[in-house]
Amino acid sequence: MKSSRALETIMPWAVTIGIFIVWELGCLAFNVPAFILPRPTVFLDVLWRLHEAILHHAFQTLLTTVIGFALAVGFGIVAGIMIGASPLVYDSAYPLLIGFNSIPKVAVVPVLVIWFGIGAVPAVLTAFMISVFPIIVNVATGIATVEPELRDVLRALGAKPYQILLKVGLPRSLPLLFASLKIAITLAFIGSVISETVASNEGIGYLMVAASSRFEVPLVFAGLIVIAVMGVAMYAVFAVIEMRLTRWAFRSSPGA
Repeated sequence: MKSSRALETIMPWAVTIGIFIVWELGCLAFNVPAFILPRPTVFLDVLWRLHEAILHHAFQTLLTTVIGFALAVGFGIVAGIMIGASPLVYDSAYPLLIGFNSIPKVAVVPVLVIWFGIGAVPAVLTAFMISVFPIIVNVATGIATVEPELRDVLRALGAKPYQILLKVGLPRSLPLLFASLKIAITLAFIGSVISETVASNEGIGYLMVAASSRFEVPLVFAGLIVIAVMGVAMYAVFAVIEMRLTRWAFRSSPGA
């Protein structure tokens, strides 16, 4: 059991380091120029030398992402409850949700710039728009799929509709909610960076666009690594919260 857990901890690091080693050796073997595909040692060196500027832009991206994601969580949970609790609202709202989610968010950013100007607001709203859909859908699905037989039994026992929602529907939707949160936080980073590449003077997206215009490809890859690290860190946070709050929803493995 302990060896299995140790292996689970080591494997992600081993795979990541292995990919970087293969990447490094491949670039050296084929003499790939840094402006086409920089070696890991090259862009990690850039990341170290310019860490102060990169951290400044990374904090801006993280801030806009977290704000947009928090708005998406609040709105998504409320909207999901409303949609899942009413079959009529469910059938009426789903086509609108699918249509909204089908719109490329990069096409919306210029409109947001016209409305709110260049800065953090378009990034926050883009992060919100791109991450709210999975939250709404998963919460609504968790509430709407409570078994009719269970509803009938609870009604026979005198439970009110709001009691069924609070005591059965919401707990049932928690595993789906946290699954959507882990997806939505990574999407929120994508939304923030998309907006920053189009209309911002701060953030990792802005940094990468400015670097690519000067053919500083190692700096672009350094920005990509920073985004990836932040995404993994936020995903891990919600994975830990999920295990603490929804442990009852997962069966223990044999011998655990």
